[in-house]
Amino acid sequence: MTDVLIQTRLQLLKDFAQAWNDHDIDALMACMAEGCRFDSSAGADVFGKRAEGVEAVKASYEAIFTVFPDAKWNEDSHFVAGDRGVSEWRFTGTKADGSSVNLMGCDLFVFEGDKILVKDSYRKNPA
Repeated sequence: MTDVLIQTRLQLLKDFAQAWNDHDIDALMACMAEGCRFDSSAGADVFGKRAEGVEAVKASYEAIFTVFPDAKWNEDSHFVAGDRGVSEWRFTGTKADGSSVNLMGCDLFVFEGDKILVKDSYRKNPA
């Protein structure tokens, strides 16, 4: 693994985080590999709700912006080790009913070249 590839992947995570805050679905999907997968932090299955493939992942990302039109991921930090990466963040957002969310979470990533193959999300669940 070259230092250049590690730095490329680290920049990818930073660009990906910025795309989330910009609510830029095209920029988000430009970071994803063709055979991508997204495991959300909520869902009935053991892995949350799984979306596989570009169109399914895109629809899942768009749904997040629909539920939280003012969603922001702040206080982020990122690191890369080989073909894996981690982003930590504080999520804030307001639902349509006016209730607000403020929590910490992280994403675990698997890379394929200079793209994200898997995004696996985890978050705190405040009582």
